[in-house]
Amino acid sequence: MPRTLSILFIGDVVGFIGHKELLRQLPELRQRYTPDCIIVNGENIVDGKGLSDKEAGELFAAGANVITTGNHIWENWKARPLLASNPAVLRPHNYPAENPGRGWAVVTLQDGRSVGVLQIQGRVYMQAIDCPFKTADAVLPKITAKTNVVFVDFHADATAEKIAMGWHLDGRVSAVIGTHTHVQTNDARILPGGTAYLTDSGMTGPYDSVLGMKKDIALKRFILQTAHKYETAEHDVRICGAFVVVDESTGKALSIEPFMIPEPTRSVPT
Repeated sequence: MPRTLSILFIGDVVGFIGHKELLRQLPELRQRYTPDCIIVNGENIVDGKGLSDKEAGELFAAGANVITTGNHIWENWKARPLLASNPAVLRPHNYPAENPGRGWAVVTLQDGRSVGVLQIQGRVYMQAIDCPFKTADAVLPKITAKTNVVFVDFHADATAEKIAMGWHLDGRVSAVIGTHTHVQTNDARILPGGTAYLTDSGMTGPYDSVLGMKKDIALKRFILQTAHKYETAEHDVRICGAFVVVDESTGKALSIEPFMIPEPTRSVPT
């Protein structure tokens, strides 16, 4: 039997209400999955835009090993000192190097084992930053020199770009999990080379909303085609993510299990 290493990934946490619910449920999640490593995407915690030292500290105290982010991290200036000072808080690696922070880390777990985490960002419908495919190619040898287990958070908008990245990295990383679009997809699988793949891990936050935003405000934006201040919704809060088990010796994924807690209603109540 291979020696396994398990990773619990929490999808985009939206608003203080999503953050609060995650902190409340993390002890139960840890008991259910007994993960060796916990990774949380926290780019939307502070009123839907960014992350501050306070919330990051609470996540680390609750058991998170790494926090990933995304394009919205730059919209909250409180996040910049955090990115500069804490190597376990990542931003997409393919932003210009002059920005604070870095996009990858190799973390040592309590039992001495290690996990590499890489975050890159897509370019389709997003900022015109460096190529995520070439960026991954350039940095992967630095990570794999330190560990066989490599988890990739690909923060991207276009489904096709995410799928392409899965194929591009298949066999070279343990998992490619998509973030950013806030809707969990139904395509979790192990690619032929042994990489666990999921187009989007889903949102941790209020589902009585439009991707975490209050419904009336989102509707005004679409119907009136003018700016309206973002306000985080408050109801039907759920936890989304994926649980990945990896063969530690090879870095190949053995299983991937997406989850949503509580599970969505799939039929009309009678």
